[in-house]
Amino acid sequence: MKKLAVVLCGAFLSLFVLTGVAQAADKFAYIDLSRSFSEYSKTKDYDKKLTEKENSYISERDKKLGEVNALKDKFALLSDKDKDSKKSELEAKAKSLKDFVAQREGDLRKEQEEKMKEILKDIQDAVKAYAEKSGITMVFNDRVLVYQNKSMDITNNIIEILNKKQ
Repeated sequence: MKKLAVVLCGAFLSLFVLTGVAQAADKFAYIDLSRSFSEYSKTKDYDKKLTEKENSYISERDKKLGEVNALKDKFALLSDKDKDSKKSELEAKAKSLKDFVAQREGDLRKEQEEKMKEILKDIQDAVKAYAEKSGITMVFNDRVLVYQNKSMDITNNIIEILNKKQ
């Protein structure tokens, strides 16, 4: 009788512990970060603005490059005496073009990096809020997973949340 009581007590204790462990189990999900990034409307809007800025920069650069090339063509036709006087003008234009290109490309790269950080922060905040609301303990980037169960994919939910904010 004592053995039966001990066995039953052990069985109930095991059942209680296992039930508690099952209830405390972590909940996982994953997200396709690159798809979330590319389908986020803010990314698309920024891409349009960046393309406009790049096109503006390219047209300005091409105009300045045309001026430098025209000056080089004229320079080649000048006499040695005239070349000495125009050489500094040509060098100044070439330096101005080089500085312009370096400055504008640096500005565009910096702006792109800042916007990418901002967009990634938006995605991170949306994932965090969704995970907390849904009781998800960990969210992984799908690129690091060897196997994924599609039921754990929260990408569409996150994209929907992000695009509703806009």
